Amino acid sequence: MRAAFGAMARRLAAGVIASLLLIGLAACGNRPADAPPPNPLLYEIASADGAVEGWMLGTIHALPDGTDWRTPAIGRVIDTADLLVVEVGEVKGRDEGPSIYRSLAQSPGLPPLAQRLPADLRPQLASLLERGGLDESAFAAEESWAAAIGLARIEAAGDSANGVDRALITDFAGRPVRQLEGLRGQLSIFDRLPETAQREMLAAVVRESTSAGRDPERLVRAWLAGDAATIEQSTREGFLADPTVREALLTGRNRRWTAALVPLLAEAPRPLIAVGAAHLVGPGGLAALLEAQGYRIRRIP
Repeated sequence: MRAAFGAMARRLAAGVIASLLLIGLAACGNRPADAPPPNPLLYEIASADGAVEGWMLGTIHALPDGTDWRTPAIGRVIDTADLLVVEVGEVKGRDEGPSIYRSLAQSPGLPPLAQRLPADLRPQLASLLERGGLDESAFAAEESWAAAIGLARIEAAGDSANGVDRALITDFAGRPVRQLEGLRGQLSIFDRLPETAQREMLAAVVRESTSAGRDPERLVRAWLAGDAATIEQSTREGFLADPTVREALLTGRNRRWTAALVPLLAEAPRPLIAVGAAHLVGPGGLAALLEAQGYRIRRIP
């Protein structure tokens, strides 16, 4: 079980909230030969006088081997930017991530997982666990938010080692890398959720696992194409339809990040801000919030 917790923590370090905001994004293979070229969301941030102050890239935190996402424009921005800003940077040492995870995600004396779900979802939970080759006892000490994450991973393909944020950190070797939250800060957002909201997350993950209309490829296509409308719509579905969860996982974080990014953009080094694509779109997204601060935001095709 310790090894399983370690693997979970390493995946979490890749940016767990952004992965959950677009559940299913990682469930894609290589693009068909006739698919259009990739065009993930990439924005230029300029001051009121037109001077370029930085860039934003919408990321995904796990991908199958060989997924083609780099574009010439992304390559130019990577070469030009002075520093990288990500949600979660590298953890220090192989034991730090699992230690942080265990300290926040596990508690003694929790009710069985099935009892934390509405009765009508318990058969779906059993089916999901069976597909994952897991027993309910594996989640006995997991808080409801952590159980939701673990269940969401059962049918997700892709590897966090191929995540865009991981690749960018490698690209920026020798240049500064700053993190907006860090692993402990990110997991603490879940840990502070009221139990009712955590159970709503858990129920939404189980419900979605057997949804007749489930189409993970829809969001894969949206991310690769930079389809902001579809990505924004996805942030109002599933557990994000719950106002408490949406505020904690998405809109509240966007406001805090904006407050941190405005002084950073005023400095001389120009950053590439690489965060989950769901954070960039919609009226509460970073693009809109930075525009409200007087910046000019332009999509780079």
